[in-house]
Amino acid sequence: MATHPEKIHVLIPCAGSGSRAGTALPKQYTLLEGLPLVIHTVQAFAQVAGLSQCLLVVAPDDVTLAGLLAQHNLGQWAVSPVGGATRAQSVLAGLRHLQAQGAHEADWVMVHDAARCLIEPASVASLMAACRADAVGGLLAQPLADTLKAERGGRVQATLERSAKWLAQTPQMFRLGVLTEALVQAGDAVTDEASAMEHIGLAPLLVRGSAHNFKVTYPEDFQLARALLAARQVNKEASA
Repeated sequence: MATHPEKIHVLIPCAGSGSRAGTALPKQYTLLEGLPLVIHTVQAFAQVAGLSQCLLVVAPDDVTLAGLLAQHNLGQWAVSPVGGATRAQSVLAGLRHLQAQGAHEADWVMVHDAARCLIEPASVASLMAACRADAVGGLLAQPLADTLKAERGGRVQATLERSAKWLAQTPQMFRLGVLTEALVQAGDAVTDEASAMEHIGLAPLLVRGSAHNFKVTYPEDFQLARALLAARQVNKEASA
């Protein structure tokens, strides 16, 4: 019996307003080193071999992103205005869009935060290699290095054991059909795909990522992202 050829899709939810960033525009459109933040994100995935359909999920009233992709020669990326009020809603709507466009439930889907604009192609490739051989799939993450505190009323309540604790990143890579079902069962409360998979009793694989793959969230994050992008450009020019 013929088997379904394995495909890997990319889904980037990009429907948020970025209210914590303190920027005039939604943070995905804020300029970093001359380019909108989300374009840095997409350009990183454009350098990864072996990807199939690539989809950005935006808010229903977003008319900006499609033009930006065309402007930067990234027209192979599809845009779907089906974003919801939460990340989980946007991802679920994106998964259903992929299925409507012919994606198979056995296909892999990598979900990535638009605001993790410093993701490197090598990290994406490492996740792909690790997950394709895994029954569940997994995510990029970093072992927790700092002392972890629990808070109550603005004061330390307790110091928590940090061993065996990781900081979740993205991409997170799972089979389309299982992830869809997991998100349906878990509901809107989950903040990442791995949590939904845990909700249905599965244990995602942890694949070590990079500290540079942080989520640009607060004003100071933009400063750090600009500095890292500028340093990368200097290194690129020096090695050319």
